[in-house]
Amino acid sequence: MSRRYGIVILALIVIAVAAPAMAQEHGAAAAVAGSPWQYAAAAFAIGIAAAFGALGQGKGLAAACDAIGRNPGAMGPIRITMIIGLALIESLVIYALIIAFMLLP
Repeated sequence: MSRRYGIVILALIVIAVAAPAMAQEHGAAAAVAGSPWQYAAAAFAIGIAAAFGALGQGKGLAAACDAIGRNPGAMGPIRITMIIGLALIESLVIYALIIAFMLLP
């Protein structure tokens, strides 16, 4: 239980640290195009999305294989549900890729 609280606290700290970046002024300071931080943010976004998307797909595939192994007669519905779930997980990674491209100048 304490691990969950630690993850939640870490996420809140990351959000609090990132909040000043949202308060950036528009104008000469914001007109710097091609900042290395933009590239780092895009790489970080797609890297995290791909990593956790792959973990989610792996867990989903393992659960589907386990379910088929326990009940081979239900292979059809399990396979359909698994493919839909994998497609939805992959769409989240594609959304992250689109956002990463939007972060670039």
